[in-house]
Amino acid sequence: MIAAPALSAAPKEAEAGLDHFLYRDGQLYAEDVPVAEIAATVGTPFYLYSTATLLRHFQLFDEALAWGPHLVCYAMKAASNQAILRTLAEAGAGMDVVSGGEYARAKAAGVPGERIVFSGVGKTREEIRMALEGGIRQFNVESEPEMRVISEVAVSLGVEAPITVRVNPDVDARTHAKIATGKSENKFGIPISRAREVYAEAAALPGLKVVGIDVHIGSQLTDLEPFALAYRKVAELTEVLRGDGHEITRLDLGGGLGIPYTRSNEAPPLPVEYGALIERELGHLGCEIEIEPGRLIAGNAGVLVSEVIYVKQGEGRDFLILDAAMNDLIRPAMYDAHHDIVPVVEPEAGAEQVPYDVVGPVCESGDTFARGRTMPTLSAGDRVVFRSAGAYGAVMSSEYNTRALTPEVMVKDDQFAVIRPRPSFDDMIKRDTLPEWL
Repeated sequence: MIAAPALSAAPKEAEAGLDHFLYRDGQLYAEDVPVAEIAATVGTPFYLYSTATLLRHFQLFDEALAWGPHLVCYAMKAASNQAILRTLAEAGAGMDVVSGGEYARAKAAGVPGERIVFSGVGKTREEIRMALEGGIRQFNVESEPEMRVISEVAVSLGVEAPITVRVNPDVDARTHAKIATGKSENKFGIPISRAREVYAEAAALPGLKVVGIDVHIGSQLTDLEPFALAYRKVAELTEVLRGDGHEITRLDLGGGLGIPYTRSNEAPPLPVEYGALIERELGHLGCEIEIEPGRLIAGNAGVLVSEVIYVKQGEGRDFLILDAAMNDLIRPAMYDAHHDIVPVVEPEAGAEQVPYDVVGPVCESGDTFARGRTMPTLSAGDRVVFRSAGAYGAVMSSEYNTRALTPEVMVKDDQFAVIRPRPSFDDMIKRDTLPEWL
């Protein structure tokens, strides 16, 4: 790390290598590049990623599973820019994809088919065909109708499709309702109580090869106990299915380990603790372990940089109006999510702190990032950074209000590059096609 952060990290955070966005000489740096220098070149708002942080977080998971055969498949829905995918692929990561588009992105980034797993509840025939023709490690099957379609497509191509079946263990992940996936009322997977009959059908269908079991209970988990409960059920099911004659050689455990969105809270469990839990609950089965982390790899590896347009005095409150908006970072509007917001210029010790409602310029009341957030006094033209914005940030951005799609920038040591340019208004308008009667 290049310097100690202005806000001292908890021991767990320091051990995990929280990020490489740190203050030095009164300025926020991304690795060895001043953020202000990038902002002056690219303009705001923009997403900014640290190569060193991406790689460090991937390596933490890889090392945590070094006790046995494993593959860390990055959940690319978290952040899917080609530069991010290529960086992780060259480090040995597999990819977890949930659409034909993500599959195409993974292949374009140089990820071989044998390192791609295909998840998602609504795989189409076209997507299944694409993956079988291009190479696939396995399909994580979500339902019996999907399993039958995979069988039909595989038979039509004269190939064998490797599959796991995603089981729903009915475990409360204790996370936000919109990102919980492992309870009985969620749309994902099949009830674990029906697993034996579903696996029996899979074994009888032509063109399928059962290779393992898949489970994923949710995202942004900050407690290991739900994982332990789910994995005990998976261990029991593995023994039962093997007794039924199925060859269970892989356990796909999904992702879900959370990140600290504010540095004032206790850090979530470390990957090494997660890996030890997996070994304790499942290591005796001799299976290859697959995990699909996304948020913990990309989340703290990225920030959103924005500039203050106005400071507006309201009735009993001050508004900090930024040039970033809900179309750039929708998590606060969608999930009431918290992101630490810090100035690019380091505040002096003892600097005055004032409460702001931090908002964007979009014509929606929901375009609010924080209410009553205590921050150093800021003025128009000052720049701020939303921390922990690397996951579910740029990938969920849009051009709502005909605002240009947020550019993305990547830093490596003392270099930076634009990895997704900001489109011009002409670029945006020219994507529309007028009918002949106009």
